[in-house]
Amino acid sequence: YQNSGDPFDLALVGLMQILPIFLFFFVTGWATDSLPRKALLIICTISEMVILGGITLVMLADELNLTIIFSLLFAHGGVKAFYTPAQQAIIPNIVPADMLSRAIALNSTIGKVFGTAGPLLAGILITLIDVYTYLVAAGLMGIGTIAYLFLPKLTRLKPAGRSLEMVLGGVAYVRSNSIVLGAIALDLFIVLMGSVVALLPVYAADILNVGPESLGVLRGMPALGGVVVGLGLAALPPMRRSGLCLFAALVVFAGSILVFSLSTVYWLSLMALFVYGAADMVSVNIRMTLIQLATPDHLRGRVSAVNAIFISSSNEMGDVRAGSAAAILGPVTTVFIGGLAALGVAVGGWYLFPKLRHLDRLADLCPP
Repeated sequence: YQNSGDPFDLALVGLMQILPIFLFFFVTGWATDSLPRKALLIICTISEMVILGGITLVMLADELNLTIIFSLLFAHGGVKAFYTPAQQAIIPNIVPADMLSRAIALNSTIGKVFGTAGPLLAGILITLIDVYTYLVAAGLMGIGTIAYLFLPKLTRLKPAGRSLEMVLGGVAYVRSNSIVLGAIALDLFIVLMGSVVALLPVYAADILNVGPESLGVLRGMPALGGVVVGLGLAALPPMRRSGLCLFAALVVFAGSILVFSLSTVYWLSLMALFVYGAADMVSVNIRMTLIQLATPDHLRGRVSAVNAIFISSSNEMGDVRAGSAAAILGPVTTVFIGGLAALGVAVGGWYLFPKLRHLDRLADLCPP
């Protein structure tokens, strides 16, 4: 933006990174189910090192070439499209079923910690070393590559067929399995209806009357709630009556949105956002665990690729819904209606997916 001065370029930065997830999902899932997952993860991290090195060189040039930058960002999105299903599908290969929910909780917690700390650290590094920050990121990818090399040798998968039916096997499986379908559908609609992050700047400035520093704290509260609960889930034994816990978490999630929408007190808004992140972590942990355990290993990559599309769609469309509705209805009405809609999704899911609500121990799930 400093080089072009065009806000649309910022939109293209996001588009170039998310577009490959939609364009290549049928290939990425198939690759995860056909190629050695450990090798695929290593290839992805090495590719990221090359891409980050390329971005560094382009940024050091006398004149910034946006075409090359956007091409590298598209390549980054492509690598992420392959990495995500492989990273999700490999966890059940290296963790016993009765420990999977704790492993996923720990994985999600680490993701939230670094998802929050990463941009902060990047901002500090950019101030200190400018574009060489990308080389630091490349070095961290190198550490990731070494870590993957130490993973145990995994049983080689039988390659999935190359017919269209095999490539789209993840879609067919999701449609046929009500538990997996329910988990993915709930994730899509609860996030679509309940997204509030996009409107935090409006709430901070116009409703809570706080400054940029307080806005930063507001932004960090959902992650803090998720981290605290995630650490608890990772330390505690797997929960019983998982279906009931899932829907209880969704109701609490919706309730926190309703409280936040009506709050004009800063500390109450902080508490609501903390609960928002905590409840989301519980539901994400249950949904991610059951998707992995209810899916046969030879389909996990393709199902994870389908899930990645819905996650990306719900996050992006949720922000678009919130922003566009707020322009017409105002922020308070928009968030309040979103909370009611999220509550409706939870109630609707309770009746639409009876197998989901009757789940007990996730470790007892067996793929058909």
